[in-house]
Amino acid sequence: MSEADLLVDSFGRVREIVHEVLHGLSAKQLSYRPDGRGNSIGWLVWHLTRVQDDHVADAAGKAQVWTEQGWADRFDLPFDRAATGYGHSGADVDAVRISSPDLLGGYHDAVHAATIDFLHGLTADDYATVVDDAWDPPVTLAIRLVSVVSDDLQHAGQAAYVRGLLP
Repeated sequence: MSEADLLVDSFGRVREIVHEVLHGLSAKQLSYRPDGRGNSIGWLVWHLTRVQDDHVADAAGKAQVWTEQGWADRFDLPFDRAATGYGHSGADVDAVRISSPDLLGGYHDAVHAATIDFLHGLTADDYATVVDDAWDPPVTLAIRLVSVVSDDLQHAGQAAYVRGLLP
């Protein structure tokens, strides 16, 4: 199994969880926040997808799916178009109102497709490329992609947990 095959499988697992969590939910359920303070399913899936879109697009040297394919306009959120949810307050989480799980799932699928396309274009040597030298040690492409998978799986698991708490 190649590096790309392993990562394709990993990102595919994220996609499976996202679709299982979103299946059949209403807009109200997407916005439900445990105890009125926890992150909602809508925010969690939006955030994990935005981070994946941001990080993979940066590594690929391409525009984000969010802006390039018009998803930012479809979601019409009250944030800067570059927002990924990092550092969001409770009020920001409340502001992420998703009209349907299909909108969120569609955006995730578009980001997933761009991610898989990028992965299939990589060579074994590409994974050692430094993509962020603001850290010590500098972050390689391999580490960045594993970090995105890790973050995505954590947030997808959180979204699944919140789904289990739905009233």
